[in-house]
Amino acid sequence: MTMRQEVPMKMLKMAGLALAVTLTGCGSDSDNNDAPPPAAKKNVLFFLGDGMGITTLTAMRIFEAGEAGSITIDTLPETAFVRTYSADGQVTDSAPSMAAYMTGVKMKNEVISMTTETNAYAPDGSQYVDADGNSTCEQGNGAPVETLLEMMKGQGFATGVVTTTRVTHATPATTYAHICNRNGENTIAAQMVPGGEGFNAALGDGVDVVLGGGRRHFLPADQSGRRTDGRNLIEEMRTAGYQYVDSTDALMGVTDDTAKLLGIFTSSDMSYELDRIPTQEPSLAEMTGKAIDMLSTRDNGFFLMVEGGRIDHALHATSGKRALTDGIAFDNAVKTALDKMEEIDPGLENTLIVVTADHDHTLVINGYAERTGKTTEDHAGVLGMVRNYANGPNKGEPRTDVDGNPYTILGFGNGPNRPATRVALTETQTAADDYLQEAVIQLSSETHGGGDVFLGAVGMGADVFHGVIDNTEVFGKIKAALDLD
Repeated sequence: MTMRQEVPMKMLKMAGLALAVTLTGCGSDSDNNDAPPPAAKKNVLFFLGDGMGITTLTAMRIFEAGEAGSITIDTLPETAFVRTYSADGQVTDSAPSMAAYMTGVKMKNEVISMTTETNAYAPDGSQYVDADGNSTCEQGNGAPVETLLEMMKGQGFATGVVTTTRVTHATPATTYAHICNRNGENTIAAQMVPGGEGFNAALGDGVDVVLGGGRRHFLPADQSGRRTDGRNLIEEMRTAGYQYVDSTDALMGVTDDTAKLLGIFTSSDMSYELDRIPTQEPSLAEMTGKAIDMLSTRDNGFFLMVEGGRIDHALHATSGKRALTDGIAFDNAVKTALDKMEEIDPGLENTLIVVTADHDHTLVINGYAERTGKTTEDHAGVLGMVRNYANGPNKGEPRTDVDGNPYTILGFGNGPNRPATRVALTETQTAADDYLQEAVIQLSSETHGGGDVFLGAVGMGADVFHGVIDNTEVFGKIKAALDLD
């Protein structure tokens, strides 16, 4: 039986759960503090490099370590290719692809953890969301589907969500929220607040650790936010027992025995790693480390989702340097987790770590370039020009297009930078922070691509990840590793 065929049974099981979320994000304020502890202290860490397709992963390796080098993700012993198509798209967006990992159900583009028939758009083509970010989803337009985080929370595990995007953005939202259109971020934020109107009751006493950006969806308009209901959700979460932090120093000062933590460091998304001010915004590795330190002290095991979300944003902008820099910051977070979990659980006998992506992008590595080695401050590397590799008088000289102009190693199938007439470029230009790689088709923003993505895994039950699998299958494999019902 496939995961898609199991949906009706899944929905029947949900009838007995406290998943009282309406299609506009409303739920009850009951909790599951009395849930039985898991049979063993098992841990799942799920890392999602948003938009980190195979080409991006390869470029990250060359950028950081050279063609023959390795990054942390390369060292994961169990690997697979993942098909990412959505219920209605050959090329998925982040919402249904991450939701497939978290629920085992195929969804339509832009839908957050709802049944397959749920629509993100009304019959007239308008989105089910208003201009302020409030959901307008209609009753009868699909139903919530239980997520891995909700399932683990209901069985006594601690839970955490870490991201460099807004914590209400598509990827993190799929773990704890249910909504027919991902852009209803005010409504998504309300689903996080224990006891508040619209709270997702399946979260019990709430997600234990939440770190990322997106303060604007927690604050009213008169406090530099976007909420139209006048609520200050940060204060509501404090009332519900959360410690709130908004800077790196404040985060690092949180004690590991803190019961609940909400860290929101920016109004919208967090800064790209290339632009991050360390004293103001923690790195993804720092947030990951703090989340692990806190969650691992609990009596039971834990679930932690970590997203390198701005890899995707940089690729949409065709900013190769920012995409690769954020990619390496994501890889560093994976290394932090591996090192910490090996100390906590030697041999990872009770810990499963999965690293993957939700979709591809249209990034390409042009041929035929000589090997560049890693990128440094004074060497463009993979951010530079395609140069001849053959022995002879032209070795190392730039290759040229039909008009005699050199071209870059990295390019995009579509995006904003498509000059009407190509001109000669220098590696000083192409390695600059703000350079945008050229695109074949001009669009205001680059799109996702439809290629399969890489998955790497290590630890408890990791050996089930191999071959070519569907993103919905990942959910079932994680459940099996945990012995979850």
